[in-house]
Amino acid sequence: MSTVSTRLAAIQTGLRPLLDFLNHSEHARRMGDPTICDFVFGNPHEMPLNGIVESIQRHAVPENKEWFAYTTKIPAAVKTIASSLHARTGLDFEPADVYLAPGTFAALAIALRATVDPGDEVIFISPPWFFYESMIAVMGATPVRVTLSGPGFRLDADAVDAAVTPRTRAIIVNSPQNPTGRIYTREELDALAAVLTGASQRNGRPILLLSDESYNRILFDGRSFVSPALTYSHTVVLYTYGKQLLAPGERLGYVAISPSIGSREDLREAILFSQIVGGWQFPNTTLQRAVPDLEKLSIDMAALQRRRDRLFEALVGLGYEVTKPEATFYMMVRSPIEDDRAFTRLLARHDVFVGPGHIFEMPGYFRISLTANDEMVGRAIAGFESALRDARH
Repeated sequence: MSTVSTRLAAIQTGLRPLLDFLNHSEHARRMGDPTICDFVFGNPHEMPLNGIVESIQRHAVPENKEWFAYTTKIPAAVKTIASSLHARTGLDFEPADVYLAPGTFAALAIALRATVDPGDEVIFISPPWFFYESMIAVMGATPVRVTLSGPGFRLDADAVDAAVTPRTRAIIVNSPQNPTGRIYTREELDALAAVLTGASQRNGRPILLLSDESYNRILFDGRSFVSPALTYSHTVVLYTYGKQLLAPGERLGYVAISPSIGSREDLREAILFSQIVGGWQFPNTTLQRAVPDLEKLSIDMAALQRRRDRLFEALVGLGYEVTKPEATFYMMVRSPIEDDRAFTRLLARHDVFVGPGHIFEMPGYFRISLTANDEMVGRAIAGFESALRDARH
């Protein structure tokens, strides 16, 4: 086995619970079956927003011979994003500091490749998004896990401080947080910024904060979102339009360098180079041209919140212990038996499919995606009740 293959095999080991679920579970066998209630991933279960289709159709019609040429960034797109970031943060993001990417997945890969060297350490917060650890490791860096405590899952600046070493290059912060649904407060982010500022001074180089803000517009109960870019100068913002549009297959997002980072020319060049050598990690030209239209669109947040409330009230009424999310598409529920995988199999017998907590580093829980449609929610409640009764006997 080659060196590369050996490293990839080792990295794959960390993803084994997710890969096994994706490939060998009952959900893998029945995915797409219209008779099941599928709450596993944040996929759409209703028709897409009309505005997405209209914009893509309009911008797919060529106006000149170079319409579909190699394109790294459409000026109107990055200008729109810089203006949007300014409106939401008050920071003067420059179009030159915005790099279009195929969603946050690619944006994170681009940012890591541009900033992290083999032997560096990158901190990530657990419970995490599935791929943080593996994406750090594949760059030749060392993933360093900081595990938060439930049920509040507050961002623990002291735990981050304890994890920092002279080799720390970056930290990935995900707020609003998948899978817990937490929005980190200004107080929590200020404490983190103080830790990172002090550690950067000790280390003699800035620790970068890679801010995964994929769900920053999926907010419930009138809550607001604070970007870490407001509290810590060395922040790079990562974003995807796949959540606000509920169109994850249309790979569109960006990397944005905070204007508070001084001397950004080298970082700009590194990001562009990373996009190219990473396999031309740019959205297609049609999606790039659609950005000014798509920036204005959003799924129906009122409907999503009603679905959250309906499921929360029904599950609590049945006797489940439920964490009510402040944001994101997801709701975490404590399994009524210790083995979350066993309980998700019980649910599957009643045609209800959820994400077992062990694939999110949350054993003893399961995750429900709120992107299921209302009819599916209605059908599922009886299944949740039956599975709970089975677990108690």
